[in-house]
Order: sequence, then C-alpha cells, then structure tokens
Amino acid sequence: MNETQNRRSLLMFICSMLIFGTIGIFRRFIPLPSASLACVRGILGGLFLLAFVRIRGQGMPLRIPSRSFLLLVLTGALIGINWILLFEAYNYTTVAVATLCYYMQPTITILLATLLFREKLTARKAVCAALSVLGMVLVSGVIGDRTGNAGHFRGILLGLGAACFYACVVILNKKIRDVSAYPRTIVQLLSAGLVMIPYLWMTGGFGGTGMGPAEILLLLVVGIVHTGIAYALYFGGMEGLSVQSVATLSYIDPVSALLFSAVLLHEPLSPLNLIGAVMIIGAAMANEMQPPRRKRDKDTGRLN
Repeated sequence: MNETQNRRSLLMFICSMLIFGTIGIFRRFIPLPSASLACVRGILGGLFLLAFVRIRGQGMPLRIPSRSFLLLVLTGALIGINWILLFEAYNYTTVAVATLCYYMQPTITILLATLLFREKLTARKAVCAALSVLGMVLVSGVIGDRTGNAGHFRGILLGLGAACFYACVVILNKKIRDVSAYPRTIVQLLSAGLVMIPYLWMTGGFGGTGMGPAEILLLLVVGIVHTGIAYALYFGGMEGLSVQSVATLSYIDPVSALLFSAVLLHEPLSPLNLIGAVMIIGAAMANEMQPPRRKRDKDTGRLN
C-alpha cells in the first residue's frame, strides 16, 4: 500500500472518529424519546450502509449461517438498548461525562471476560481496570465536587449501563467469525432499529414534540451521517491501517466529544474531572496497546 493510500485511510478513519464524537451534541437538539431516536438511527444507518456496499459491488451474502444470524439479531437488539441508555445519559448529564462513562466499556469487558469465561486477569489489565475505576470516581464528582445532583448521577448510571451493553456486544461479536464487517454491521443496525418498533408500538408510538424542519434534518444527519457514512468511513479507513493504529486512533472519539461539548455547549469540566478523564482514556489506551500474542480481529464494528 503506497503513501497516498495510507494517508487516505488515515483521513477516513479520523473523520469517522470526529463524526462519532459529535453525536451527543446533535442528540441534545432532537426532541424525540431515546427509543424513537435509536429506531430511526438503526434503520436509516443500516439502509444507507446496505446501499453503500451494493454501489461498491459487494452486496450481501446470500446465506448467513442460522447461528450467526441469531447472534447478529441478538447483538443488534443489545445495540438498540445501548443507544437508548446512552441517549438518555446525554439528557441527564453533560455530553463529556456521559461519553466518559461509555468509555468504561474496556474495563467492563475485561471484568466480564474474567468472570464469565475465566480469562486470565493479568497484572497489566488489573492496573488498567483500577485506574479506569478511579478515574470514573473522579469524573462522577463524588470527590471534591459539590455540583452533582440526582439527575447528574442518574446520567452516570445510564452511561455505565450503556457501557455494559456495549461490552456484551463486543464479547458476542467475537463469536461471529463467519460474517464479514459490512454485512455484520448492516444486520446489526437494522436489527437495532427494527426491534424498537414493537416496543414503540406498545408504549404509544414515536412521541416527541417540536419536530420542525430543523429537527427532522438533525434526525436525518444522525441516521445517515453519524451512522451510515461514519461506519463506511470507519471500515474503509480500517482496511488500510494496522490494528495498533486503529486502537490508538479510536480514542479521538472521546477526546473530541469532550472538546466539542466544552466549545459548543459550554459544558465545564473541573480539574478533578479532567484528571479522571485522562485516567479513563489513558487506561483504555494502555490496555489496547499491549503487544498481542496473536493477530487481533479488526472486523469488530463500532456502536457509537
């Protein structure tokens, strides 16, 4: 691969991370219930990505093994719940805090893998997990910050809940080896949207008030740009990058979310919050950057 192709892959991947980093900003201005937003996002994003792969001439596999298909639908449902919790977290606390709670996922994945699959908890992973938890304590504001309130802590719990579902999807995705990245993500996105329809029907429909032309445009942006286009850029850029580069560059997402929320929404972070943010992101990066003993799978889709 030549230097021009490397730069193109790098630019595509960075653009996808910056797009993912702005979704919390857009959510603030869409007056829809979180389940409705998750439904629209999944369906629009899945359909756009399906059109994208067909235009590229790739298409969908004619037959997906039944076990893998069921796992894809299950993980899609978990993605939908994950989105609902994350969108609700944005409603109760700052975008920065909700995003940092969400990035507790690597620590939760380590702990779940240790408890459920008895994977070895190395000293490095244990230290990273401890730093991440301590960083979460600082971000939550329970130490040295008296500005917290019930809504803020509810947002933290919702963000951590989203991270738990994210961790479950990451673990289950490792069991889906016979479906490539694009078809896997298309089925998961469509499942995430479609499984919301019965829930919305039972709870009274899409709801929401004040959906004018501007809000509808923002909704389309979240479905098409933040999901369809962002995933296309993500996978397209990933194809030309090393696993190590992908792991490192992925943290542009939370860092940019913190910066965007500070600049555009004027959401403050105290010095202790900033220290906690550095600890969470730093611990996650340190865990990702450890030398792998075997080739890591780059076909794991994102959920942002």
